[in-house]
Amino acid sequence: MYDDILVPTDGSPASDAAIEHAIDLADRYGARLHALYVVDGSAYSTLEAGSEVVIDALQSEGEEATARVADAAADAGVEATTTVASGTAYRSIREYVDEHGIDMIVMGTHGRKGLDRYLLGSVTERVVRTADVPVLTVRQSDDE
Repeated sequence: MYDDILVPTDGSPASDAAIEHAIDLADRYGARLHALYVVDGSAYSTLEAGSEVVIDALQSEGEEATARVADAAADAGVEATTTVASGTAYRSIREYVDEHGIDMIVMGTHGRKGLDRYLLGSVTERVVRTADVPVLTVRQSDDE
């Protein structure tokens, strides 16, 4: 049913919950797991100096976050590939899905409500609304 499962990560506890589910699904279906971290440098492009330092730090954070996914997948006997991309998160996720033949996306959600949800936006919500493949959302538990 699923050959390639994408788990976008930002290194947060909400992502960690999604990673567990994604690994379980990949193991169950014999699927390859794709870990993706998106560096969105647009928020830092207006900095006069230091934007490269920030973007380099985010790139390193992405490499560490995707490596943790790959390590957890390997521990479960699941094949995994990692990618750190640049761009707007939800667009980059959709592009990755199209380019790599992804069958399913597993994403964490912070479970924000009310004004926080509207002010901060939600990458997960945008992906759910615009993706052409099934999206499983995993909410971070209250004790995380």
